[in-house]
Amino acid sequence: MRIKRLVGTAVGTTLLLFTAVPTASAAGTTAGSTVAPTRSAARDALDRTALRGTLDAFHEAGMYGAYSAVREGRDRWKGASGLADVDTGRKVTPNMRHRIGSISKTFTSVAILQQVEKGRIKLDAPVTRYVPDLFRGADRQRGDAITVRMLLNHTSHLGDYVLGAFPSLAQNSTASLDEHRFRTIRPQELVRLGLAAPATGSPGAQPGSYSNTNYVVAGLILEKVTGQKAATYLTRNVIDRAGLHHTAFPRTAYIKGPHAKMYESFYGLIDPPRDYSVYDMSWAYTAGALTSTMDDLNRFYAKLLTGKLISRASLAEMQRTVPVNVGPGVAIDYGLGIYTLEIPGCGRFWGHDGGVFGAGTVSLTRADGQRQLSLGFTLMKYQRLNEEGTELEPSPIDEALNVHLATALCDAPGTDAGTESKPSKPSKSSGASGESGSSAGKRVLPDGLVGVDLATGGQVVSPAAPVPN
Repeated sequence: MRIKRLVGTAVGTTLLLFTAVPTASAAGTTAGSTVAPTRSAARDALDRTALRGTLDAFHEAGMYGAYSAVREGRDRWKGASGLADVDTGRKVTPNMRHRIGSISKTFTSVAILQQVEKGRIKLDAPVTRYVPDLFRGADRQRGDAITVRMLLNHTSHLGDYVLGAFPSLAQNSTASLDEHRFRTIRPQELVRLGLAAPATGSPGAQPGSYSNTNYVVAGLILEKVTGQKAATYLTRNVIDRAGLHHTAFPRTAYIKGPHAKMYESFYGLIDPPRDYSVYDMSWAYTAGALTSTMDDLNRFYAKLLTGKLISRASLAEMQRTVPVNVGPGVAIDYGLGIYTLEIPGCGRFWGHDGGVFGAGTVSLTRADGQRQLSLGFTLMKYQRLNEEGTELEPSPIDEALNVHLATALCDAPGTDAGTESKPSKPSKSSGASGESGSSAGKRVLPDGLVGVDLATGGQVVSPAAPVPN
């Protein structure tokens, strides 16, 4: 197979359909699964058998390892399935630390809004009021036109820095991923690379365009107005305030605490997939460097959506959404560091997803803060391109992932998970996913999610020279 185009072909690593939720009797278990103790069914709001079975099915479909935490009111379930190390056979466990990628953006947005409440930042002030040195010379006029709000809701139209930081990706090569494994890169350099990338539109124009550069600038603004390192402020005022005991910015290339290896395939360019759990995450900074656990993520979003981290007025600002493009023809409703999805029969959910080399995460919470899912998994960009190199072939992993999400979010009485519906804002299919398997579910979620852009960049790359097998 010759790969004609790689970066930009695949909108997302997590390609989701919405399929019928399997019944409890149809879901099985595997000997390798690790789950929390089961309580009396009469007291449970969650279908533990179905959750356990669909998580096992996710692993059996080809996902190396996954851990999931689900909550409905006071009822909680967590489980893990698969391997933390494919060479040794070490198994994953539910409480493993995990790189959460772009879910970090929600944390950064909360920190900015805390400073808005203190009067130190104004959402509609130009970013040059706070960080004028980032926008010098010809870039000054653009910086004057970009507001803090535009950074947080991705309407600044700043280009993404990722391809500048890992230039080999534009040539269908993953060499720079390994070359820069232990490189420390300053956030100011990331901004420079973002400014050097082509702008995606005029500041403030809608739809917006997802760019990690926005949240690096936001992190530098936070440092400027607080006089603290962004990691220090976020730890003291967001992570600790939310009561998160296993969430942190890594200080080295190594993850502290129990964790799985994190495998990257990059759509078959890395074969067999390679472990990237040891990696200097300075390239992600406040756009995506955090590590956490699934329990911590559920606690964080529950606290946020019930007004315990920022004021109700600030939360309302956070939940003012605009359409934001996350790939060719695919848009999502994005607020300030958080997006929303309306799932028929289940309700409106808020959250984010994230993807870095080797690690994917999805965290969604119903608007009332009561129903939650956080899911981490350890094999990224596992899909393969078709022979023409123009789109991704359907993967059984995608379907199994979707079924677990549907089970976790929508097994409440009255749910009609098989009903055809549309996202809250219609989005054109990118051609990167489609119905597969016997379930043939109806698409409700967008084809690609946001956070995966942290590992590929938000830019579309022109077809590169063919890469032989």
